[in-house]
Amino acid sequence: MSRLQDRVAVITGAGDGIGRGIARAFAREGARVLVAELEPDSGAAVADELAAEFGAEARAVTTDVADEAAVRAMVDLAVDHWGTVDILVNNAWGGGSLGRLEYKSNEQMAHGLQVGFYGPLWAMQAAEPFMRAQGRGNIINLCSLNGVNAHVGTAEYNCAKEALRTLTRTAAREWAPYGIVANAICPGAKTAASRAVFAANPELEAMADAANPMGRLGDPEADIAPVAVFLASDDARYLTGNTLFVDGGSHINGAPWAPDLPDHR
Repeated sequence: MSRLQDRVAVITGAGDGIGRGIARAFAREGARVLVAELEPDSGAAVADELAAEFGAEARAVTTDVADEAAVRAMVDLAVDHWGTVDILVNNAWGGGSLGRLEYKSNEQMAHGLQVGFYGPLWAMQAAEPFMRAQGRGNIINLCSLNGVNAHVGTAEYNCAKEALRTLTRTAAREWAPYGIVANAICPGAKTAASRAVFAANPELEAMADAANPMGRLGDPEADIAPVAVFLASDDARYLTGNTLFVDGGSHINGAPWAPDLPDHR
């Protein structure tokens, strides 16, 4: 029996990067997977991929995690189709750009919090009653070393991800009596978001690889997803409120690299 056999997993931002890697790993372990993705074509492609490669029960739903109604509808869809939600992975991120803190607009900061904090909050609130009713649930929130190490140029992202880590610990404390565990992963991997930054700032990719003790940023499926499988499994049923740094050791001494940001908007 696979470790996640017949468990129902909802994964946001599962159309690419870490979300896709986790979706593939969960499907390989027998989970039923709802691929929640802003881009409908990539979401549908991943759901088809999971069914074709692993024989998994997989569906895709177009979800903007900045929209509360869409987030709650996402959870309702999983429940309507499979009866419950066993595993919730809040991974989606969208928007944001490199820029100096003094020039960040209210709109940029608000959007970061909407996507990176409120979206996961709404998903957790929507899934909690079903997890509580069955006496079991696993919440995995993808946070970031950007927030922990206060990386330069990404204030909206840093703030949202550190708020999400606090939310994760609070949920772990409040929902522990119901058998619900909540943990955060701070990954170090090349993702859709990082690829966009590296494309605009090519020198940063080499700097990021060189700054990692292992000499490289991780692979979403090979390096990050196996830890998510562990956190979603019964092996982690007594592990809650923790942050796992799955980053090749980047968190040990912080991040010495920083982009050279222009002093203008």
